[in-house]
Amino acid sequence: MDIYKLHYPGTIDIDSTEQYSLAIGFFDGLHKGHQTVIAEAKKKAVELGIRSAVMTFDPHPSHLFGDGNKKVGYITQYPEKARLVEEMGIDALFIVTFDWALASLSPKQFVDIFMKGLRIKHVTAGFDYTFGSKGAGTMEQMAELADGAFGTTVIDKVTDHDEKVSSTRIRQLLAEGNVEETAELLDRPFRTVGVVVDGEKRGRLLGFPTANVLPKPDTVLPANGVYAVRFTTDGITRNGVCSVGVKPTFHESRIPPIVEVNVLDFDGDLYGKEAAVDWIQYLRPEEKFDSVDALIKQMVVDKQQAREILELTEDPAGSS
Repeated sequence: MDIYKLHYPGTIDIDSTEQYSLAIGFFDGLHKGHQTVIAEAKKKAVELGIRSAVMTFDPHPSHLFGDGNKKVGYITQYPEKARLVEEMGIDALFIVTFDWALASLSPKQFVDIFMKGLRIKHVTAGFDYTFGSKGAGTMEQMAELADGAFGTTVIDKVTDHDEKVSSTRIRQLLAEGNVEETAELLDRPFRTVGVVVDGEKRGRLLGFPTANVLPKPDTVLPANGVYAVRFTTDGITRNGVCSVGVKPTFHESRIPPIVEVNVLDFDGDLYGKEAAVDWIQYLRPEEKFDSVDALIKQMVVDKQQAREILELTEDPAGSS
């Protein structure tokens, strides 16, 4: 898959004579609704005998328009988003810098520069996709502004249990620790990608060595608690039990949430490695224990429970 990073004004012309069937949207999470849009764009590419493409934006508009309290956390960050798009069999990914210059374009300017300028022959988007200054452009206007240069397809809302599948809904489920329903909406386990960093090494002293995973800034995490997870490094996926939270047994003052994974049946050096945590099932809330012994006793229970759950849960191919 070819990846093009575009910035307006500046890097727009990709110096190619290729034509594209394009799926356009922010696509945070690449959930079932997004997958439907992208699949339709890919289908149209086959019909027209042209390349398939996805256009997304970075950063999220809320990071430009909102204050610190209104910034939206990312469900899926680049390059994980790129990996998932490539797995869908897409030929090209356009990542457009979302800044004030882009946000100031009128709907017509946006279409002229990005659709016609990139030789797009068909555009597919969700029914609620908007573009141009203040989101004034709709997909109905997109068709009018095309002036016959490209076709358009609008995908109606995709529902699950009579509710719209949306990134907002997924963020709410994660805030509740509901990683199981999140996985249903994503059609895969929710994944956190980060780097294994040095921690307090307290887990090793307790007999439960952990890998501390530091996600990228502004990454959405599930609610504080303990989870059965799958942990992937170097293309190898292992079972684990993960605690996310502030470790209240040891910390009186609030600290940023920490992701700690006790990788089952593994003892090795993981520091500095990129790691992926796939959240499979919620086990229990975070708890402050009266003693270290009480914590260790509970950790034994957590580990056994996670092992039983993961042995019964299929590890999907491609989770690495």
